[in-house]
Amino acid sequence: MIKRWFVTGTDTSVGKTVAVCILLKTAHKKGYKTAGYKPIASGSEILCKNNKLLFNKDTLMIQNHSSIKLNYKEINPIFFEEQAPPHILNKKNKYKISMSKLSLGLKKISKKSNFLLIEGAGGWHTPLSNKHKFSDWVIKEKLPVIIVVNLKIGCINHTILTYEAIISSNLNISGWIANNVKKPDIYCQDYINTINYMLKIPFLGEIPYSKNLKHLFYKNDLIKIPQITN
Repeated sequence: MIKRWFVTGTDTSVGKTVAVCILLKTAHKKGYKTAGYKPIASGSEILCKNNKLLFNKDTLMIQNHSSIKLNYKEINPIFFEEQAPPHILNKKNKYKISMSKLSLGLKKISKKSNFLLIEGAGGWHTPLSNKHKFSDWVIKEKLPVIIVVNLKIGCINHTILTYEAIISSNLNISGWIANNVKKPDIYCQDYINTINYMLKIPFLGEIPYSKNLKHLFYKNDLIKIPQITN
């Protein structure tokens, strides 16, 4: 049976991709055939100067840390070159983001792996269009959720709001991950303790601050593999 989770954040730029890659690496060490799926990505850079090919950096990171071979389109079927919210780029580029396309990509990649992490865009209620939010698709697919939290002032409130929104959707939360996107302040452990006390959901681990992300992928046991909860 395939294990799969949707990875959301309390906001944008909280380090969802780093958390996904660390979990993929950990699960592969335990014998799983791992894969990451980032159905929607925005923001690109030229990684091949000769023919000016544009790629999304997060998608490439997920591709590199998936244990099974996946092409770029399999991991990221919907890609916008500009960095902006999906629903704005959707309208600007006259591109119709459909729930069915997200589900089709999920179905295809699920056939190849037994440990799958689906990375969202921004926070829980990120709009995909004027009609649908990313959360609507997660509810449709009945995916258990992992929350990534950037440890900073305000993170407790953001985490509680995200938690309550997910729970109100009748979805299960398999755990949360603390991430030090910037150098931690003196109250980071207090943030973790408060969130653990107030929410009573599994704490999967803390990602330390690092100037070089590659160093994080060589560390062991940073994040625990979540359990599927019914």
